[in-house]
Amino acid sequence: MCDDLNMSGPPVDLSFKNISHVTGALPEVPRIGLRPLNTNTKNKYLSRSLRLSNNSITDLIGLQCILGHFLAQPSKLGWLDLSYNKITCIDPVLCELHELRVLYLHGNSIWKLSEVNKLGKLEYLHTITLHGNAIEDNKGYRNHVISVLPQLKKMDFSSVTCQERVLANVRRHYTNPGKNTKKSLQ
Repeated sequence: MCDDLNMSGPPVDLSFKNISHVTGALPEVPRIGLRPLNTNTKNKYLSRSLRLSNNSITDLIGLQCILGHFLAQPSKLGWLDLSYNKITCIDPVLCELHELRVLYLHGNSIWKLSEVNKLGKLEYLHTITLHGNAIEDNKGYRNHVISVLPQLKKMDFSSVTCQERVLANVRRHYTNPGKNTKKSLQ
């Protein structure tokens, strides 16, 4: 049986495990959900989703190790839930997740709005949550995030509107005038 089959299985759920460091997940057994997790012949989970929410994680050192430990195809990770942890900055390791489409970071301790800029490299990222972080209190928070992540369809569980996209394009045009193309102004 090919490992590529059924890669859209349920998330590998390591939430509520009292993990303080990402590598602390290594000895853990994923929580059992409504749908069973399938594995390949090497006992790696056939999933593109990982849930590490509701722990005490402060940084993402060792994330690639965890992905390789649990997932049959770690480079294909498309959905990552890091909500309700103690993360203070966006670790560059997230930018190595080139297939990432959904990223939940709500309920953390991210306080610097410019941290979001790091995620601009994730061309497939269409859904992000950041509410419940200190950055939410910044004036223009939502507009800034949509500006640096123009491909977003949803932010903080709310659809990105056409008007927000236009405002973000204007902001991007005036913030980085040398980096704009015709496409970004449309």
